[in-house]
Amino acid sequence: MRLLVLGGTHFVGRAVVEAAKERGDEVTTLNRGTSAPADITVDRTDRAALGAALGDGTWDAVIDTWSGAPSVIRDSAELLADRAGHYGYVSSRSVYTWPVPLGLDESAPVVDGDPDDTGSSDYAIAKRGGELAVLRAFGERALLARAGLVIGPYENIGRLPWWLRRIERGGQVLAPGTPDRPLQYLDARDLASWMLSAASAGLGGAYNAVSRRGHTTMGELLDLCVRVTGSDASLVWAPQGLLDELGISPWVELPIYLPDDEEYGGMHDGDVSAAFDAGLMCRPVAETVADTWAWLGREGDPKLRADRAKVGLDPDKEASALAKLA
Repeated sequence: MRLLVLGGTHFVGRAVVEAAKERGDEVTTLNRGTSAPADITVDRTDRAALGAALGDGTWDAVIDTWSGAPSVIRDSAELLADRAGHYGYVSSRSVYTWPVPLGLDESAPVVDGDPDDTGSSDYAIAKRGGELAVLRAFGERALLARAGLVIGPYENIGRLPWWLRRIERGGQVLAPGTPDRPLQYLDARDLASWMLSAASAGLGGAYNAVSRRGHTTMGELLDLCVRVTGSDASLVWAPQGLLDELGISPWVELPIYLPDDEEYGGMHDGDVSAAFDAGLMCRPVAETVADTWAWLGREGDPKLRADRAKVGLDPDKEASALAKLA
């Protein structure tokens, strides 16, 4: 397959490029070339420059990981509509209206988006606008991968890396909620492999792309972090009531974790049957944790995305919570 990857140097994009090359695909990367050399170097926010850079190239499929203004996706999709057979867009389950219900499937209501929006700062609205841009240009040839929580090697949000580094430091570690809290997530490499297979098969439509509920639990995930780091850390589980009392937020201050309540419960309890029926597979959580730790050892801590909130709990807040649990 002749594949064009828009991006391809960070996180999911990097995983896509590596997986495609392992499959034997002919890969062309297109980006600004600021992080790593690209096959086509161009600032895709400049439509005229993008069109000139694409030249007369044709591809069997495109995979796009853009998270900014929908108009950038609009321009890319319009320019490629007649020269690519398939457009896979890494969207997000954030496009669903909040709070997401338990058991949410792809028919759930979504936020309003505008494919011609040139500067939305709202992540959900921007992602929905991107979806609409791709659909307008590619129709049934568009795959919308509504990814949930994505972790694994190359993660530049810092969620799993933060837990690994915190547990590496050892001592008592504040652990959120209860150990049996079921999680849904997806290793970026599994997302990449599935999107490539979907592109080869010409699969279109919207899919919730995340593991089945309970693929792991919060307890298993953190226990694995202790094991792979070789740390002497001991997990001290804090009930949600105490976290609320101390103003410790889920997801940002305590990455990955969300309470199992009416507001947040659906984020780890979505219906993913369509994606699994379409071939999505998830590797064991132990592999994801071990490989992420190995990657941190090889390459060091990643440069985090500037457009996302900094994750992790302040040590003083953690100490205050641990003191209350003593």
